[in-house]
Amino acid sequence: MKALPKGASEYARTREFSESSIPANLRRRHRTRPGTWGRIVVLEGRLRYRILESAAEAIELSPNRPGIVEPQVDHEVEPIGKVRFHVEFWR
Repeated sequence: MKALPKGASEYARTREFSESSIPANLRRRHRTRPGTWGRIVVLEGRLRYRILESAAEAIELSPNRPGIVEPQVDHEVEPIGKVRFHVEFWR
C-alpha cells in the first residue's frame, strides 16, 4: 500500500462511522478528487478496503493498519463485523 506524500497535510475529516452507519456511497465504487489522498483510520474492529484497479486488491484494515487512498483510484469498503472508523483527507 502507498504512503501519504511527504509534506501532505490533513484538511478535512469525516464523522465517525460504524458498521451500521457507513454511507452507501462508501460501500460501492468511488474515488477521491484529483490531488486528494485519503487515510482510513480504524478506531475499533476491522474493515475490508478494496482497491478496484485492474486486479481488485482487498486489504484488511485495523487500528494498527490504516488504509491509504490514492487520488482518483476507485475503491470501496466493507465492514468485517463491528467497526468504528473515520476518513481523513490530505493534500
